[in-house]
Amino acid sequence: MLHALAQGGRIAAIKNERGKIIEFEFFSRDGWLMSGLTPRIFNKLKAKKAIRSQGGQPYRITRRGLELVRSQVDNR
Repeated sequence: MLHALAQGGRIAAIKNERGKIIEFEFFSRDGWLMSGLTPRIFNKLKAKKAIRSQGGQPYRITRRGLELVRSQVDNR
């Protein structure tokens, strides 16, 4: 999950009329909708401060998140 975010992916949070997050859409840097993001994973990433949203924009990886990413051969 963090590898895809580090390569330019983003997480769009879909909110209800009260502003509570009800669903997530995880997009790769190429714009493909990816599966596998659960509320539990999302909350873990937020708790570790690996992702954040600024000004209502989609969630993106932070510097802390980049530090947490282990290097892999296919990272660019």
